[in-house]
Amino acid sequence: MIVAPQFKAFNPPRRILMGPGPSDIYPQVLAAQSKPTVGHLDPLFVGMMDELKTLIQYAFQTTNEMTVAISAPGSAGMEACFVNLVEPGDKVIVCRNGVFGERMRQNVVRIGATAVVVDNAWGEPVNVADVEAALVAHPEAKFVAFVHAETSTGALSDAKAICEVAKSHDCLTIVDAVTSLGGSELRVDEWGIDAIYSGSQKCLSCVPGLSPVSFSPAAVAKLQARQTPVQSWFLDQSLVMGYWSGDGKRSYHHTAPVNALYALHESLRLLAQEGLEQTWKRHQAMHQELKVGLQQLGLTFVVDEASRLPQLNTVYIPSGVNDAQVRQQLLERYNLEIGAGLGDLAGKAWRIGLMGYGARRENIALCLKALADVLQ
Repeated sequence: MIVAPQFKAFNPPRRILMGPGPSDIYPQVLAAQSKPTVGHLDPLFVGMMDELKTLIQYAFQTTNEMTVAISAPGSAGMEACFVNLVEPGDKVIVCRNGVFGERMRQNVVRIGATAVVVDNAWGEPVNVADVEAALVAHPEAKFVAFVHAETSTGALSDAKAICEVAKSHDCLTIVDAVTSLGGSELRVDEWGIDAIYSGSQKCLSCVPGLSPVSFSPAAVAKLQARQTPVQSWFLDQSLVMGYWSGDGKRSYHHTAPVNALYALHESLRLLAQEGLEQTWKRHQAMHQELKVGLQQLGLTFVVDEASRLPQLNTVYIPSGVNDAQVRQQLLERYNLEIGAGLGDLAGKAWRIGLMGYGARRENIALCLKALADVLQ
């Protein structure tokens, strides 16, 4: 018989999270998650789900009926958008300027569709003219997929312009807004975005593990007209919507993460209370303060200011500085986390997040003081 292991309760330290996510969580959100659990078909919970759906619509600036929170992280939101819309044999224009554009391409390939890749250098936004050229060269393409805010580099692409080009070629758009939702201007209906996904753990400052998604009427029509079954049963939105919509009784699909959805409800309620435009302005103002301090430390940004994300500041590591050692000392001395570089920027850059609740002056002051101390 295996002896029962004996462990102490896990009590993590209070970290200041200024990496690429997860971000610092609002105290009210942590408190919301600790409320009593009810059943996932409880009438009171169903009423909360309706409010949550409206709050997600506000955050995305959409009236799309098919707007829900997937019970899994942003990577599942990405897969949900692709497997519901793209079928084997379809051609998809995939814009790749970092790690997460490459993940889009991998989704397309796994479906059995064809990915036409539009590459831009790491740290640069997607080039709209390149997208136009790819669409001209491949008139049979049905989708344009791109990352609005590339988390691996901190580059912000012009989602409105890319969507306009896609629409002019009768293509649906699939957009990664994992890092942009709640931190940068994002207007799903006005810009004509068809399928979009995000994550709970970035600028929403909620617990990790949920993915807000939204599908336009055109995307829903494409889903309903599929010639092949959706590859994933769990992520099939035609099944999920039976749980998220409809008057009165909802159909059982899966046991939702009840307490995590409490947390997302509170997070989005706080976002609505502050106001989207005010939230966008706050992130930009905090970025400007951090930028001045980082430049005074001699650090230079990877992304040009015109296309730089305020909520994800990627800076080059100075010559001769040990990347891992600096980040370890920040954790040990200051309980401060910043992010390492990914992909082409691994070992070459740090990613410093100013997301949601974390985008505030005391965090900036701590980060700059801690970096100055450790770098000296």
